[in-house]
Amino acid sequence: MASERKFRITAGKVVADAVLNDSPTATKIWEALPIEARGSTWGDEIYFSIPVDATPEPDARDLVSVGELGYWPPGTAFCVFFGRTPASTDDRPRAASPVNIVGKIVGDATAFRAVSSGTRVRLERA
Repeated sequence: MASERKFRITAGKVVADAVLNDSPTATKIWEALPIEARGSTWGDEIYFSIPVDATPEPDARDLVSVGELGYWPPGTAFCVFFGRTPASTDDRPRAASPVNIVGKIVGDATAFRAVSSGTRVRLERA
């Protein structure tokens, strides 16, 4: 990657640093920043629709790791994974359907457990 694309996720009182990868979807998200929306929760996942339209990438997957950030094409949604979701079969997060992995949280993603549905979430370049 030419330069690390660092950004900040603010959800209520929770603030986390994150990094976008160099995937085509991550580039579209980077170009759309800043983005602000009301987040919804689905188990230990926060998601919200963003003004980015991307198709599933070849490596899209539904099984993700804690701290990974995804883009869910069916809902044009940005997803923060920090634990089990209703689709999980073990301790790992599982998306409702395959997501494009666009980056990761730097630090402890489980801090997002303090965020409730309806909280305003802001994504901005760091």
